[in-house]
Amino acid sequence: VQLQASGGGLVQAGGSLRLSCVSSGFVSDDYAIGWFRQAPGKEREGISCISGRDGSVYYVDSMKGRFTISTDTGKSTVYLQMNSLEPEDTAVYYCAASYIPPASFTSSVTFMALLNYGMDFSGKGTQVTVSS
Repeated sequence: VQLQASGGGLVQAGGSLRLSCVSSGFVSDDYAIGWFRQAPGKEREGISCISGRDGSVYYVDSMKGRFTISTDTGKSTVYLQMNSLEPEDTAVYYCAASYIPPASFTSSVTFMALLNYGMDFSGKGTQVTVSS
């Protein structure tokens, strides 16, 4: 499983960025892909994840509204659109993936647990810096 995040950079407060996560080495229909971030000196935070089976999306409550996850038609790239960015959003953002047993795809608990506790595979992150 390989995951590579890109699209980070320096942006002013109130601006937007779209991050991309290119994945390979697994059957996307059997996996969930999520976005996480970690700021210096802080714990990792889950942001959002998407089901490879049906495209269902899930968000951590604190991330709803300004962040939107999506995928391309071929499911090889997952995006994270970030709007109205704030200096507090400064962090390394990375994407991750986990295999989902077939019976677990129907439960939102599965995906929220992944956002809370992390996923099996993760790639190198991309730095997002928001200036005030």
